[in-house]
Amino acid sequence: MEISVNRLSPDKLKKRPADESKLGFGDIFSDHMFMMDYEAGKGWINPRIEPYGPLSIDPAAMAIHYGQQIFEGLKAYRGREDGVYLFRPRENFERMNRSALRLCMPEIPIEEAMAGMKSLVLLDREWIPRSPGTSLYIRPTMFATEPHLGVRPARSYLFYVIIGPVGAYYKEGLNPVKIYVEDRYVRAARGGTGEAKTAGNYAASLLAAEKAKEKGFTQVLWLDAAERKYVEEVGTMNMFFVIDDEVLTAPLDGSILPGVTRDSVLRIVRDWGLKVTERALAIDEVVAAAKSGRLKEAFGTGTAAVISPVGQITFKGEDHIVAGGKMGTLSQRLYDEIVGIQYGEREDRYGWLERID
Repeated sequence: MEISVNRLSPDKLKKRPADESKLGFGDIFSDHMFMMDYEAGKGWINPRIEPYGPLSIDPAAMAIHYGQQIFEGLKAYRGREDGVYLFRPRENFERMNRSALRLCMPEIPIEEAMAGMKSLVLLDREWIPRSPGTSLYIRPTMFATEPHLGVRPARSYLFYVIIGPVGAYYKEGLNPVKIYVEDRYVRAARGGTGEAKTAGNYAASLLAAEKAKEKGFTQVLWLDAAERKYVEEVGTMNMFFVIDDEVLTAPLDGSILPGVTRDSVLRIVRDWGLKVTERALAIDEVVAAAKSGRLKEAFGTGTAAVISPVGQITFKGEDHIVAGGKMGTLSQRLYDEIVGIQYGEREDRYGWLERID
């Protein structure tokens, strides 16, 4: 498919942020966006780059009423030799298609979608920040546009990509965060949509997250829906624990998101020769390890934060300090390795990095 480009005139371009230390996350967007439409019987049509702006949708659009909406998150980096780099982008689009299938939505043509995304990034490449720790966040999204009231899969959809410069996801940056173990509310259950990246999963997490923030915590650590016993994931991250000399994380059993950064961490630590186990891990086991000093580190992984060290875990009103409240050795080593690969500064032994300029 040929991509049409409606480029803004120079006098209508937005003013880019002057101080990259104040970027924050998710509030600033570039000048253009990539879009394409799906119609039953026609497939994907009309790939285009348009000026960034509001979307016009029917009040009866089925996404609004029945929740057919999925999205992804990845980044572009301004790295070595001023190049523009992407980190494992195909895995994000493959995961988006798995989310689409779970919600009875059409799969996107990956090659065309990636071509549109790359064209958009390169068109707005001046929005890619240059300061250490900054990047260009990329948000592919798809939702049902057919105007119809009645529960069934929609027959028309919009896929689009927006981009914008970002700094650290958490205000703490690389300083350890405090997480609250939620044992009342649940985010997702096996057999549900927990492994899909869909808006409803995040909506279901908001109440517990807000209550946790009121108590001074950065994030919620979710337990399994059936028994409220086994740790699953944090609201925006997969979770890892280092107990003795073993790196532990929850298995992909249908209720947690299969994170790209999670997979990257697993592959790296195994190559480093560390003992790695994906298994059900009870919160009581984590607490016991913390009390005995066997819990050496805990950290979250995700595109937004990469590696987020955990300095405190609170469960049933009891605080458990992890790694002395500081960033652990493995957390720091993983952060340095992954970020080094992403910016083209370290050897990419896995073929994860793609330079697009």
